[in-house]
Amino acid sequence: MLLASVFEDLSPHARVVTAVLPFVVAILLRLVIGKNRVTRVLLSVSTMWFAINVLMAPLSEGMRRDILDVRSWFR
Repeated sequence: MLLASVFEDLSPHARVVTAVLPFVVAILLRLVIGKNRVTRVLLSVSTMWFAINVLMAPLSEGMRRDILDVRSWFR
């Protein structure tokens, strides 16, 4: 539960970085090291991490508040 509260306190930009950075690092390692089992696993794990972050983002309190704020701009 502590880990979830850490992500709740992050700014939207920090959330994007935590979702995208592992994927970028995996891609860079694949370019530098080459195509092998380690880079395939890192790429798969980082892709799953990105998908989890994208799917879970609307469920966080801060993101719900941001979505409601955007809706109020169009009223």
